[in-house]
Amino acid sequence: MARTIATNKKVDLDSLLEFIRPRHRMTLVTMRKSGLPQLSLVTGGVDEQGRIVISTYPGRAKTNNAERHPQVSVLVQSDEWNGPWVQVDGTCEVLHQPESTDGLVEYFRCISGEHPNWDEYREAMALQNKSLLRITPTGWGPIATGGFPADIAAKLDAQDA
Repeated sequence: MARTIATNKKVDLDSLLEFIRPRHRMTLVTMRKSGLPQLSLVTGGVDEQGRIVISTYPGRAKTNNAERHPQVSVLVQSDEWNGPWVQVDGTCEVLHQPESTDGLVEYFRCISGEHPNWDEYREAMALQNKSLLRITPTGWGPIATGGFPADIAAKLDAQDA
C-alpha cells in the first residue's frame, strides 16, 4: 500500500485567499500579557478586502489580546482531519459596536450567504454586543498536507513490496 506523502505548496496572496474562502474552521493565536500564546477555536471567513474576519465579544481573551498586541496567527483547517491547512500571520484590527455591525454583516455573508432579514441580524448583533476581528495577512506558510516525507514513504513502500 502506497504511503501518503506530505506536501507543501507555496502560493501568492490571491491563491491563499482562494484556499481560505471555503474553509471556516480556524485556530486563532493571540499573545497573552505573559507573552505565552492563547489559542482559540473560531469560525472565520474572508471579507471583500481579503482580510480574515472572526466574530467575537469584547470581554474574550482573544479580543483583549489582539487589542494589546495586534500581531496574530491563524491556522486555517479543512473540514476533514487529514485535509490541507495553512498558517497565516497578520495584523488584527478589533472593531466594537456600533462600528462592527457592517463588518459582521460581511462576516455572515462570506460564511453563510444572505440572511433573510438584515435589520433583524443587525439588531441581534447590537443586542449581543458583538465585536469583529479583521486580520490583514502579512505572511503565510505553504498550503500543507500531512503524510510521510517522500524519501521515507519510498523506503517503507519498498520494504512492504
